[in-house]
Amino acid sequence: MKPESAMEKKEIEVATSKTASPIFVEAEKLIEQMQKLTQTIGKRAYEFFESRGRDFGYELEDWFRAESELLRPVPMDLKDNNDRYILIAEVPGFKPTDIKISAEANRIIVEGKIDEATEEKKEETVFSERRRNHFFRSLSLPAKIDPDKVTASIKNGILEIVLPKAPAKEAVGVEVKAG
Repeated sequence: MKPESAMEKKEIEVATSKTASPIFVEAEKLIEQMQKLTQTIGKRAYEFFESRGRDFGYELEDWFRAESELLRPVPMDLKDNNDRYILIAEVPGFKPTDIKISAEANRIIVEGKIDEATEEKKEETVFSERRRNHFFRSLSLPAKIDPDKVTASIKNGILEIVLPKAPAKEAVGVEVKAG
């Protein structure tokens, strides 16, 4: 048996060491992120399933719809303007009637849906095109807002939502009584 070279000894040490190489650490992080994303997509797809009255047969449609919402989210900016937040979202092609907004004390949900169909007949050829565009965003807010005072407007494909902050409650003194 011939003696091992220094290089071979180093390779054996690396192969048997208990610390993972940076490549494996990054791969594990990527796998973990993919698992979280898959769980989130599954939860959203299940919400679609429930909203349809638990009607079977649309599982793939629900999955792809959830996937497209989460992988291609609507760009949004949230600005803090002292007494209110201003949420700006890019929603080209959407009209006010296509957008539904739900405001809670700590969260805002913005959903948009367009279903269009056009048909063009030329002699024997029929041209038919459908466009379906849907987005869903749920955003946790850094402070409580007053949901009853939220306003929204849309102009040139830019949705602006004004979220007035809830008034800060003053500290209340509590009297300590003898037991």
